[in-house]
Amino acid sequence: MVEFLPLLMFLATCVVLLAGYPVALSLAGTALVFAGFGMLFGHFDSAYLQALPNRLFGIMGNNTLIAVPLFVMMGVMLEKTRLSEDLLESMADLMGGLRSGLGLSVVLVGALLAASTGIVGATVVTMGLLSLPTLLKRGYSHSQATGMICATGTLGQIIPPSIALVLLGDTLSSAYQQAQLSQGIFSPKTISVGDLFLGAIVPGLTLVVLYCIYLIVFTDQSTTESTETEDLKERIKRALKNLAPPICLIFAVLGSILMGAATPTEAAGVGACGALVLAVIKGQLNLERLRDVVQTTTQVTSMVFLILIGAAVFSLVFRGFGGEELVNEFFNELPGGIISATLLVMVVIFLLGFILDFIEITFVVVPIVAPVLLAMGLDPVWLGIMIAINLQTSFLTPPFGFALFYLRGVAPESIKTIEMYRGVIPFIAIQVFLMIMLSIFPAMATWLPSTIFG
Repeated sequence: MVEFLPLLMFLATCVVLLAGYPVALSLAGTALVFAGFGMLFGHFDSAYLQALPNRLFGIMGNNTLIAVPLFVMMGVMLEKTRLSEDLLESMADLMGGLRSGLGLSVVLVGALLAASTGIVGATVVTMGLLSLPTLLKRGYSHSQATGMICATGTLGQIIPPSIALVLLGDTLSSAYQQAQLSQGIFSPKTISVGDLFLGAIVPGLTLVVLYCIYLIVFTDQSTTESTETEDLKERIKRALKNLAPPICLIFAVLGSILMGAATPTEAAGVGACGALVLAVIKGQLNLERLRDVVQTTTQVTSMVFLILIGAAVFSLVFRGFGGEELVNEFFNELPGGIISATLLVMVVIFLLGFILDFIEITFVVVPIVAPVLLAMGLDPVWLGIMIAINLQTSFLTPPFGFALFYLRGVAPESIKTIEMYRGVIPFIAIQVFLMIMLSIFPAMATWLPSTIFG
């Protein structure tokens, strides 16, 4: 029974989270309760907890994690301006004459917002408020309109620069070094956030293309597109004017990484400064809005780091109870080897995505399973991209998908929840198809970083 204490602790943590307690306090509190009982009955060595101060100091001094508040500030700053509204209006005008033009505009603008903000909830709510009334007015069904908004909103999970990829990159870096040390490799290779950013570009763009193909082929025949008669040159001119700022910002962030001119953390600084400059140029920045941006950024950053501290306590206690050995032994004894182990992990992460946010899964689940999978021979970039897309899929899946909850909060009461569930099913199938493609052709994720970074 004692050897299963790590599993019991994990299940107890999930129960506490489902009860509605704060994530960070649930992680640390449950772990400390189990550690206390373990020390009381002689099953836990208190020396593990003595390593906690060094762990916390390492978290606070982690240069990679400095990118988190900077990318959050960039996303919040852009969210508070009229950037998304201008983008949607311009793109809809430009593509209004095409069949599915408005739907394609929603997908493309959602992709740009995802690359600009990287915040799923903000993108879903913004696109829901701006585009849902217009989509319904143009004749799109409730299911298809809500499905495309939810799906495009979750692109922030996979299209860089993404907060999810920043956190995954830092976690996988530690897991990759740990896996190599367990194999007796004392000069371990490294993986960076930049590797994951590059690895996500091809799968992210592929997902956008697949969404567009679906809308072109399966858009309801009853939909009507804009009969805009304005001169085409004027529409193109206005569209380019509104598209240029976010595209330049995205290229400044990603381009500086691709050219080796900046690390992801430095590029995050470029993005935050660029968003501030855009807000000033557009005349959208005042003292009240700046205060709102700073407060929101501080709240989100504090939440991330508090969860990270709680996860550090959890992982120490989990390791003290022999959880790593339990997971390692279980995976090695699975029939089918690395294939069945990877499939099992993906299923577990998908199911946990119903009840846990990507931050908790990144800080709690990934450090447990990633070292074992990487020691079995998986490529860390491929594993990171698969986890990111998997979490994106669970964000969409009924009945617990977070994106559905976000849109439900701003959608009209006339739209039934079951219609939203039906609307996301094709997009879930597309994302599962993409994961199958990545499994068959892992070079979709690994080719670009290996080519550029060697």
